[in-house]
Amino acid sequence: MPFLQPLNPPLRDWRGKTVWIVGASSGIGLATAAALHALGAHVVVSARKAQALEAFVAAHPGSTALPLDATDAAAVHAAADHLLARGPLDCVLYCAGHYAAMRATALDLADLQRHTAVNYTGALYVLSAVLPALLARGTGHIALVGSVAGYRGLPNSLAYGPTKAALIHLAETLYLDLHDKGIGVSLINPGFVQTPLTAQNDFDMPALLTPAQAAQAILAGWARGLFEIHFPKRFTLWLKALQVLPYRAYFYLVSRATL
Repeated sequence: MPFLQPLNPPLRDWRGKTVWIVGASSGIGLATAAALHALGAHVVVSARKAQALEAFVAAHPGSTALPLDATDAAAVHAAADHLLARGPLDCVLYCAGHYAAMRATALDLADLQRHTAVNYTGALYVLSAVLPALLARGTGHIALVGSVAGYRGLPNSLAYGPTKAALIHLAETLYLDLHDKGIGVSLINPGFVQTPLTAQNDFDMPALLTPAQAAQAILAGWARGLFEIHFPKRFTLWLKALQVLPYRAYFYLVSRATL
């Protein structure tokens, strides 16, 4: 039956596939690059930190380092043009991220804009650079790393949460627009993962995963043809349940839980 079919073509055999990961110098992006390389993919790693990318390439022969700032539209388009001139892209993963806790009582406009530039606008730059080639070829996969913080409003997430909510909405719309064009779209919504971003947190992070565990969850989701890949389930399913609550109940429960 159609509604029981995978939402995306399952991605299981990575041998010889070219995957471009933007935001691959640490955390989930770096771990996913390593996991894909181990499965035979040609991994292209991009981020601002050229030294970290070169270290990855040295440890993973056959991969490619392509330093860039995801907030620089010209640099993103130049990088995409360079890659596409060498051959098609089979998968593009946008994993660049910026996070700092923020409340409305200490609003920082510059940092709000930095969140938007890195977490959301950078994804738009990548999409604009690669979509024409993917559409012309009629195949490929786009993956965006959102967050469960984008499900609903949360304390300390004034800057980060809205950008992830925007990515969730973007991914849903991309899927509707691109599914019948032969292009897969997946949305990755992690819970807490040990990264340089979450290292800033001074509170207990339930069900904390390592980047390697996150990467394996992503690969498993791709292999199943999922649209949304969220993990770990023992944490994310509770947050998904909160999505359906009316505002009065939601605000009460979240306020009590985050005192």
